[in-house]
Amino acid sequence: MALAPRLPRGWEERWQREKEQRRRAMEEGGEKLEEANRKLKWIVEFNNRRMGAKGRSQEEGEEQSEEEEVQMHCRHTHPRELFHALEELRASALLTDLTLCTVDGASIHTHSAIMAATCSVLHQHLQSGGAGCWEASVLLSAEVQRVGLASVVEFAYTGAIAGLNRDTVAQIRAAALVLGASRVLELCTEEEGRGARAEECRISAETQMELALSAVRQLWLERLGCDVELEVEGRRFPVHRPILAACSDYFRGMFCSGMRESAQRVVTLLLLGGEELEALLHCCYSGTLGLGWGGVFELTCSALQLQVQPALSLCLRFLRGRMDARSCLDVAAFAEAYGLPDLRELAKDFLLINFQEVAATPKFLDLPGERLLEVIGCDGLCAASELPVFRAVVAWLEAEPEERLRWAPPLMAAVRFPLMTFREFCEVRAVNLGMEVSGAGEVQLYGSALSQFGFPVSDGRDPCRVRHPKDALILVGGDRLDPDLGRRPSRQLWFAHALRTRTGLVKEVEWRLLGEMPEPARFRHGLGVLRGQLYVIGGCHFYAKSDTLKSAYRYDPLKGSWHRLADLREHRSNFSLVVREGLLYAIGGDRDINNNVDSVECYCPDTDCWSLARPLDQPLSGQAAVVWEGEIFVSGGFNCRYECLVSMFLYHPERGSTLLSAMAGDRALHCMESLAGRLYVAGGVCNLRKYYTDQLACEAYDPRSDAWSSLEPLPLPHVSAASAVLEGRLYVLGGYCMEDSSDTELLHRYHPLSQRWENTGRMPGPNTDIRACLCRLPAHLRQ
Repeated sequence: MALAPRLPRGWEERWQREKEQRRRAMEEGGEKLEEANRKLKWIVEFNNRRMGAKGRSQEEGEEQSEEEEVQMHCRHTHPRELFHALEELRASALLTDLTLCTVDGASIHTHSAIMAATCSVLHQHLQSGGAGCWEASVLLSAEVQRVGLASVVEFAYTGAIAGLNRDTVAQIRAAALVLGASRVLELCTEEEGRGARAEECRISAETQMELALSAVRQLWLERLGCDVELEVEGRRFPVHRPILAACSDYFRGMFCSGMRESAQRVVTLLLLGGEELEALLHCCYSGTLGLGWGGVFELTCSALQLQVQPALSLCLRFLRGRMDARSCLDVAAFAEAYGLPDLRELAKDFLLINFQEVAATPKFLDLPGERLLEVIGCDGLCAASELPVFRAVVAWLEAEPEERLRWAPPLMAAVRFPLMTFREFCEVRAVNLGMEVSGAGEVQLYGSALSQFGFPVSDGRDPCRVRHPKDALILVGGDRLDPDLGRRPSRQLWFAHALRTRTGLVKEVEWRLLGEMPEPARFRHGLGVLRGQLYVIGGCHFYAKSDTLKSAYRYDPLKGSWHRLADLREHRSNFSLVVREGLLYAIGGDRDINNNVDSVECYCPDTDCWSLARPLDQPLSGQAAVVWEGEIFVSGGFNCRYECLVSMFLYHPERGSTLLSAMAGDRALHCMESLAGRLYVAGGVCNLRKYYTDQLACEAYDPRSDAWSSLEPLPLPHVSAASAVLEGRLYVLGGYCMEDSSDTELLHRYHPLSQRWENTGRMPGPNTDIRACLCRLPAHLRQ
């Protein structure tokens, strides 16, 4: 290999074409830069306002010790997204600084850092200073032909070679040998040895891009091939222009638009902190970002300012997933200031759902009067009763009585006194109703609001609070007792349209019929949600030994349509169905009335095929399973002798089962759900005195400490009930009582903070052997 002082034949024509492509790309980049600058100006204005508010908070002595420590967060799709963007830059000849040429006249524009991450020869060339600053051209030896060179470049940007086959492998191997592309040589060896398989190539491509990104990151750490330096607060950060342009529209516009920064060796960035920039650059080169409440807002602001998408997505994911009562008001204010409507709506919804917890925080007292009035006047506000709403308003008024007195009449009018019980109203009357205001004497807080108690609202409106959860709680199948016809399986699908809170502790659910599943009706089935669609698997269609099903269906809520899927390999009912990493797992279950199984089946929606995974350690049915942080946890159930178990274990489709700490009590036909970092088990039956009886005791499992703790018992039996977690509450729906075989027509809800069960209403139809899930439904069904 030698450096070519002159260009190969045909270069001028190709150069003119590429020049035109660059011109068009620059125009496009200029538009992106202009848009980014508009965003920057807007962000700066709001940032100044936010920093002023931050300063006031610190002057007031706001505690910082509660901020959690920084933890690393990873965007697993970053390598694929980054190299896809880099390939787009290369295809448009943008920011390419290395041209690879063959003796037969082929030439390919590339980015030196990307090629050096794959080819050791080009890595050495980069070390010698042959690229990374201005364009260089490399004329390769005669062994390298057009097909081989193009394949190596394709691999460097995609992690795969689509045209690798027996006809091309020799040319690709020759190019890989000359360029020192060892990973390409491995692919060639695999092809020559046993042939390439599509699935292996797909998985290999993901891994190859991760390896390539790691190599690029090492170049960055060694400052090899860095073609620009970013200066912030007197510090300089050497970087690769293509990496920044691939991760940020701001930098793509800056470097590709023909502006003066595109030719500068050092670019100064204003209104940005050095620590924030360093974290963003690390994210660009690794897909990871250290986040904690102490600095997440500053990092999000910087990611917005520079439009660094990998970091911005991680920051927003953190704000959405780690929001709690102490932080939701900050998140809402930040989202409003920086024009993030989705995040603002999420924070607003969190406040409404967890009003009592948020009202107990010091930051609640800093809410503007307009915002507080909007919150307590909202129908969707959730509170155990109207009394906590009244207390929150009084606390807010008393925090700054002279300044907030004018808000007393509208705020108290928004408190829904007609929803209070007489006992609650007596407590309200016992509160000091007046305030001493300097120069004005005693001023009453209520005005005429108290006159509403015990009387209907004057305009005839229902004073209840009505909440419409964004995710719909859906019930599928099951059976119920018909006085005339006995037990009847169901094909119905119901969803909870609204949650209503009426006077005192009276709560109810407004149910709507969603539709019916195809024949036959079924119960004791599996239900899962994947990619916004419902999967109804197996179960029973009647009560005889031969009535177990193996059929499977998928329901699309947007289209309202059903699609028949491939059958299970085995008939099964009373089994667990979980979703893990885009696949469905049907675990254990009953083959018929007297035989349960240890088999586990895995369904791939892309291929519509069921395959066998590693079996359980013993036959199991009536167990409960849930996925927490990618791991499958399985509790209780019946063994082969149909005895209730106390076991809890981890199940892995390849490694099998790992026993964990056992529950305090045995149970089967119960529920288990993941909520706030713990796994809650409730309901079912147990083997008290050698026969089945109702299991009312409830427990919670902490996966981090492998320990159980007891909860308040259920007020009623819920055997073979449905369960779901909706808006931070555990719902247990329906079931039956083992003692007298009566149906449990109620649903109960558990709040981890209050640690109490409450009656939330009645079931709409079927009660027992029913299944529940959460799914987002189209808007026309929610009107």
